[in-house]
Amino acid sequence: MIGSLGFADPERENAVLLAIIEASASGPDPESRAEAVARVITDATATDVCFVHVLDDSEQSLTLLGATPPFDAHVGSVHLPLGRGVSGWVASHQEPVVILEDKEADPRYLPIPALRGQDFTSMVSVPMISSPWGLTGVLNVHTRERHDFGDRDVRLLLAIGRLLAGGVHQARMHRQLAARERARERFAEQIVAAQEAERRRLAREIHDGISQGLVSLSYHLDAAITHLDRGDPGPTRDDIDAAVALVDTTYGEARAVIGALRPPVLDDLGLAGALAALAHDTPGGIATFVALDDVEVPDHIEIALYRIAQETLQNVVKHAAADRISIRLGSDPAGVRLEVTDDGVGFSPDEASEPVGDDGGFGLASVRERAELIGGTLRVATRPGEGTTVTVTAPLPAG
Repeated sequence: MIGSLGFADPERENAVLLAIIEASASGPDPESRAEAVARVITDATATDVCFVHVLDDSEQSLTLLGATPPFDAHVGSVHLPLGRGVSGWVASHQEPVVILEDKEADPRYLPIPALRGQDFTSMVSVPMISSPWGLTGVLNVHTRERHDFGDRDVRLLLAIGRLLAGGVHQARMHRQLAARERARERFAEQIVAAQEAERRRLAREIHDGISQGLVSLSYHLDAAITHLDRGDPGPTRDDIDAAVALVDTTYGEARAVIGALRPPVLDDLGLAGALAALAHDTPGGIATFVALDDVEVPDHIEIALYRIAQETLQNVVKHAAADRISIRLGSDPAGVRLEVTDDGVGFSPDEASEPVGDDGGFGLASVRERAELIGGTLRVATRPGEGTTVTVTAPLPAG
C-alpha cells in the first residue's frame, strides 16, 4: 500500500507519476499544464478536487492557474496574497499543511467563495518547489468526506509538486520569451518609424531653413556683384549686410540640426562635462548637485545617456515641483550607471510608463526605450510626496 491516496501497489504509483510527468509537459502554456496535472491527481487518487496556485511574477501573490471542473472556470481570477489563507501560509513558509476536518477553526484558513471551501472537509496543501528555481506555487487537494491523509500522502504530493513546478516554470519561461520577442519586434518597428520620422523632420528643417537661407544668401551676393560690376556701390552695402545676417542665421540653424543628431557639447566636454552643463543650465531656480566620474563609453551609449538625462531633467522641471536635483554618473565591471534624483512630489510607480501628454504624465516611456536600445535597464524608485530616483544601467562592450 502506498497510503491513503488509494494506490494498490508501487506499479500504480509509478503509473501515476508517469502520468504527472506527461501532464506537466503537455500544452504550450502554464495554464494547460496545471489543469492537466489537476485532472490526473483527482482521477488517480481518492480526492475530489485539486487546485494549482502559481506564484505571480511579482512574487507577492498567488493566482489560481489550474483546477478541476467546475472550478476551472475561475482560473486566472482568484488571487491570494502571500501569507494569507492556507495556500498563502504554505507559500510563505514553504511547508505542507494537512487539515483533516473543521477548517474554519484553523487560523490560517481564509474562505474563498468562488472555490466553495465549505463543501469540502479535508485538505492537503503542499509547496511546489523545484531546484534551481525555488518556489513556483502551491498544490492543494480536497475531499468532501473526512480523509486521513498520512505522511506518505504528503511526500507523494510534494513529489508531484516538484514535477509540476519544473513544467510550469518552463512554460512560463517560454511564454515570457515569446512576449519579449514580440516586444522586441514591436520595438524594432517603432525604432524604424522613429528614425524615418526624424529623417523627414531633419529634411524639412534643412529644406525650409538652411536651403532657403542659402538661396537667399546667393541672391544677395549676386545682387552685390551686379552692383559692383555696374560701378554702383550704393546698394552693395545693404546686400552684403543682408548676406552676413543670413550667414549667421543659417549657421545657427545648421548647428541646431547637428545638435539634434549629436550634441556638440559631447565632443567639446565629454559625457561628464555635458551632464554638468545640463545641470548648470537647469531652469526654475532648482539647486543641482553632480557627482560625475569621467567614464569612457562608446558614442551610441554616450548620446543615449545624455538624451536620457536631458529628458529626465525636463520631466523634473515640468512635473516634480522639486527644489533639488542630483545627477550621478559612475561605472563598475558590469557597466555604466546614470542616476537622476529629485526631492519633488513623486508619483505612483504605476504611472512610470505613461507618456507625457497635454494633461501631464511623466514621460518615462521614451527614457525606457532609449535604455533598452543600448541594452540597458531603467529602474524608477518613487512614491507620492517622496521624490523620484531614475536609474539607468547599461553594459559596456568588452574592451
